[in-house]
Amino acid sequence: MHLIENILVSDDILTAAFACDLEACKGACCWEGDYGAPLDPEEIETLKAILPEIQDFLSPAGLAVIQSKGTSVYYQDLNKEGTPLIDGGPCAYMRFDSQGVAQCGIEKAWEAGETQFRKPISCHLYPIRVLGRPEEGFEALNYERWEICSAACHRGEQTRMPLYVFAREALIRKYGPSFYDALQAAALHLTEESTE
Repeated sequence: MHLIENILVSDDILTAAFACDLEACKGACCWEGDYGAPLDPEEIETLKAILPEIQDFLSPAGLAVIQSKGTSVYYQDLNKEGTPLIDGGPCAYMRFDSQGVAQCGIEKAWEAGETQFRKPISCHLYPIRVLGRPEEGFEALNYERWEICSAACHRGEQTRMPLYVFAREALIRKYGPSFYDALQAAALHLTEESTE
C-alpha cells in the first residue's frame, strides 16, 4: 500500500495491467452484480437534477424503473446509495447499442452536450473501487478483480497498459492532477525497484 495525499492506494493499481475490451465483454460490468453503481452524496442530487436532460438517452425499461424507484436507491448491504437496477439486473441508466454493447445513457447525453455530468465517478474509475469513509478522513483505493474483466487484463498485458494509466482521466477527475502525478511517481518508483 502507498499513502498518497492521505489516500491509501493498493500496489495492484500501480502494477496491474488493464485496458477495457468492450468487444469481448460487451460492458458486462453494467449488468452483472447484485448492486447498482455506488454514488457519492452529491451525485444523488445531481441525478435528480439532470433526469430531464438524460431521459431521452435511457431505455424505456430503465426510465420506468427510475420513475418508480427514483434516480437512486439505498442498498442496505453496502450502507450506501447506488443506481437502481432493472429487475435486479442491468443498471437503469444502461442501454445497448446496435452491436449489443452496454452504454451509459448518462454518458451518451454528456457526449451529446445535453448534460455537464459525465457519469457516476464509481463507474468512471472502475475497476478501481473507493473504500472507507472519505467524510471521516479514511479513504482507500483498491483494484476490484472480476472474472468478467479477464479480457481487459489480457488486453492490458498486450498493450502494456497499467491500470493507473487506463484510469488516468477518472483519477484526475476525482482527485486532481497533483494526486495523479504523485501516483505516477510511486508507480515509476515501484518499477525501478523491481528492475534493480
